[in-house]
Amino acid sequence: MTPDPPIVSPGFVGRRRAGSATLPPGQYLTEDFPVLSAGPTPTIRLDDWKFALTTESGDVRTWSWSEFRALPSVSITTDIHCVTRWSKLGTVWEGVSLDTLLEGIPATASFAMAESYGGYTTNLPLADLRDGKAWIAFRYGGEDLAPEHGGPARLLVPHLYLWKSAKWIRGITLMRKDRPGFWESLGYNNYGDPWREQRYWGD
Repeated sequence: MTPDPPIVSPGFVGRRRAGSATLPPGQYLTEDFPVLSAGPTPTIRLDDWKFALTTESGDVRTWSWSEFRALPSVSITTDIHCVTRWSKLGTVWEGVSLDTLLEGIPATASFAMAESYGGYTTNLPLADLRDGKAWIAFRYGGEDLAPEHGGPARLLVPHLYLWKSAKWIRGITLMRKDRPGFWESLGYNNYGDPWREQRYWGD
C-alpha cells in the first residue's frame, strides 16, 4: 500500500518565550548535524523492522515497516538541541505522529519508555508524546533517515534535549510509574528541558 503524501505542518518548535533568545541558554548554533551515540550503529533491515506499542496492562500493538509507512505522515520543521550544547535550527523531518499511534489505546499510564534496537532506552512523561509534540521520524532533509542519525526510524521529541529522541526506535512501553532510561540512570536529568538547562540530576 502506498502511503498518503505528507501533510505539511509547522511542527512543534519548543518553548520559545516572548522576548527570549532563539537558542536555549548554554547552547551554540551549528550548521552541521553531529553524530553522537551510546554504542555502535545497528544494522536494521526493513523486512525485519517492527515497532511495538505496549500498554501498561501488557497489551501489544505492532506495525511492520510497510504497515507503519501506510500511516498518515506529516512534515515537521523544528529546532533541535543536544545536551552537549549544540543546537540546529529549522530542521525538516517527516514522520508519524505519536497521536496517530496512540489513537484508540485506553491508557491509565502517565509515563513511557522508548526502546531502541541496540538496547538504548529513555523515559518520558506520556504527556510529552501527545498533542502534536512527538513523532516517529523516517525522513530528514528530504532524504530517508540515515542510520547514523537513527534510521530507518527514530523518536523525535524536539522540545526536549535530543537524547530523549531515541534513535533506531523499536518500541514504546507505557508505564504507570516512572523509571530511568539509559542516560538517566547515569546521571542525566530525568526530564531534559533545554530552556531550563536540565542536563543532569539536580539541574
